[in-house]
Amino acid sequence: MAGTTASKPQHERQAARVLDADTAALHGVLQELKRVYQFRDRDRICCHDISVTQSWALEVLVGKGDLTLNELAAELYLDKSTASRVVNALERKGYVERARHPEDGRAVRLSVTKAGAGLQGLIEKEMLAQERMLLSDFDHEVRESMVQLIGRLSEAAASWIVAGGGSCCSVPLPGQEER
Repeated sequence: MAGTTASKPQHERQAARVLDADTAALHGVLQELKRVYQFRDRDRICCHDISVTQSWALEVLVGKGDLTLNELAAELYLDKSTASRVVNALERKGYVERARHPEDGRAVRLSVTKAGAGLQGLIEKEMLAQERMLLSDFDHEVRESMVQLIGRLSEAAASWIVAGGGSCCSVPLPGQEER
């Protein structure tokens, strides 16, 4: 029995080293993927005279329907003032409308206009065409696994943000001492 107890810490140290290596490898490929997609999105979306963030706002409003500013800000992981600037720009361009909220006189209901929905549909069509080309060399099973893996990773990251981990320096990471 003594051998089993002694080997467990070694096994745990090895598992920690493997997790550290996996974490570093994933971080590297995600950083590169984010960089590529960030510039792809910027270069593709700017052709339509809106920013990437404005495009995301349209996507959320088309997908979820009418929202308050606070709800939209939460969906975009933005603070209310930044979301307000995004909506102001979209409203000036005729892509979003504001109306009095039917149940809360203090809130404003945001809705996408026909022009905004059309623009979002066009941008999505362009993005999907590019994604289709990128995925065409992968087998169906691999594509399916990508969707599952990236979906789970996205859910885990969103949970971290919702729990307060997305705020700058507010929540120490595991293993970090509080500053």
